[in-house]
Amino acid sequence: MISTGLVQRVLANEGRAVARAIRMVDDRGPEALDLLRALWRHNGKAWVLGVTGNPGSGKSTLCDRLIASYRDRGVRVGVVAVDPTSPYSGGAILGDRIRMSRHATDDGVFIRSLATRGHLGGLSRSARDVVRVLDACGYGVVIVETVGVGQDELEITRTAHSTLVIMTPGLGDEVQAMKAGILECADVFAVNKADRDGADTTVRDLELTIALGNEAILALSKTKSHLAQQATSQNSAAPSDRWSPPIVKCVATRGDGIQQVVDALDRHRQWLEGTAAGARRKRMRLAEEVRDSLREALIDAAVHDLASRIDEAVHAVEAKEVDPYTATERLVAAFRGKI
Repeated sequence: MISTGLVQRVLANEGRAVARAIRMVDDRGPEALDLLRALWRHNGKAWVLGVTGNPGSGKSTLCDRLIASYRDRGVRVGVVAVDPTSPYSGGAILGDRIRMSRHATDDGVFIRSLATRGHLGGLSRSARDVVRVLDACGYGVVIVETVGVGQDELEITRTAHSTLVIMTPGLGDEVQAMKAGILECADVFAVNKADRDGADTTVRDLELTIALGNEAILALSKTKSHLAQQATSQNSAAPSDRWSPPIVKCVATRGDGIQQVVDALDRHRQWLEGTAAGARRKRMRLAEEVRDSLREALIDAAVHDLASRIDEAVHAVEAKEVDPYTATERLVAAFRGKI
């Protein structure tokens, strides 16, 4: 059972208590769920901003500029910076916060690095729960920086209210842009390092991708298939309710264009809070959170309850006594019998 004192100290934003709570959540200790339950009714006030993009696109530097911009407004900022874990050594450098070190002495900023620990999708397994801890502490904006991602690491969209996708010139032609699934999760595009050659070409490729996406949505909206309804759920309202991701050029190292990026994010927040489409998107995100939590809880419970049977199934599959599909079906049947 979690101590009431720790919960109260977290709500009072005592630095050591917050760090301890985050460590507890990240390690998924026995008291983590009790802590999250106690903090739940204090959640819902923070604006969660996801920052994602390819490796080397300048995510950490841009996050540093965003922190400064929000602090100039008097907004307290929490940061969750996710770094990849080595599949060989199991270690992680956790170096993203180095580029944000100038905020280390600011009491209005809390920066925490997390390792993915092998979790896929661009975030760590505990990232969403760490965001909830920072939300309960009273941080007005929580920035979540993902690992360097490729074409389909989209988990950030199930955690953040707004997703900023950072692009840089020279990462590929328009074909690469069109097939990159990460582009489909963007609420705002920032073309960083815009002082390099090819920045205007990158902007044109993104504009083409957005235009093609809008055409596809309109075409799907004229069909009645279940898939089409899912694809157009965000855009099924009036055309004025639809959100088209703006594209902003910036140079994070110099601070050029940062205010324009912040303004675009503010407009997206206003859209979410002021339209029916934004409300539907919030409900969809919460529904996905519940499904994810259920999925993780079922997996943990199944692995715990069927530990010996899983080992037996592995040996049977290795000996060619049974195929892996039948073995899985038997394990599921056994787990259902225990429920």
